[in-house]
Amino acid sequence: MLTPTLQTFDVRGLSCAVTGAASGIGLAYAEVMAEHGALVTLMDRDAAGLDRACARLAEAGARVRAEAVDVTERAALYAAFERTAVAQGERLDVVFANAGIDAGPGFLTPDHQRNPEGALETLDEAHWDAVIATNLGSVFTTLRAAVRRMKPQGSGSIIVTTSNAAIINEAIVGTPYMPAKAGAASLVRQAAMELARHGIRVNAIAPGPFVTNIAGGRLRHAADRRAFETRVPQHRVAETDEIKPLALFLASRASSYVTGAQIVIDGGQMLGRTD
Repeated sequence: MLTPTLQTFDVRGLSCAVTGAASGIGLAYAEVMAEHGALVTLMDRDAAGLDRACARLAEAGARVRAEAVDVTERAALYAAFERTAVAQGERLDVVFANAGIDAGPGFLTPDHQRNPEGALETLDEAHWDAVIATNLGSVFTTLRAAVRRMKPQGSGSIIVTTSNAAIINEAIVGTPYMPAKAGAASLVRQAAMELARHGIRVNAIAPGPFVTNIAGGRLRHAADRRAFETRVPQHRVAETDEIKPLALFLASRASSYVTGAQIVIDGGQMLGRTD
């Protein structure tokens, strides 16, 4: 039997949606919610990846469904959320606004040489626009889609994936990434202030270096991996399973008095190097 404290982590039967869920951190969010009995819709523009993820989770007994959607297409995203709510009991209890793209090369290479491709004067403007639209604009759209269902029901938890790059700056990460993530973090705080009276909590998870497919899976490459490992006091990058407990905490009643928070999970990277 679960203790009263452990019972607050119970998400069985909750209606949940996760954007950017075909792989990486988004898939980890979907997995932990599905593994603990939530009804989960995985959203991503990668239809094939969605099918594989949903098939694997369903085979394990999870109640999951897929919505292939580009989060930068507002009308399509609103429609996907509406279908999700209808399919999952006419409600939305937990939404992870996770979708994001990489921001291209930084103005320094991993071995700290100047990189002309990442310099301000040569930064690709179309890529800047795409990063802002995906990593910040889609968070706004996702919040709106979630609130349309959560306000009438008087409850809900929204979790936004920001980054420790919302707080610190990275020379080897493309310049658009930092302002996009900082904007998302500010939006979390603003939304939390507005929505608290409606029983809706809004928080952020700010990961440091995790092994995902973003930026072409750069942290699977030895040189890039070492560049991050040397700046993390734990001297390693994280696997996506390590974010699951934090996601479950913020999605559940265990975090009932937490809103407007940005919780950093980065192995101490923000503390600086220890050697």
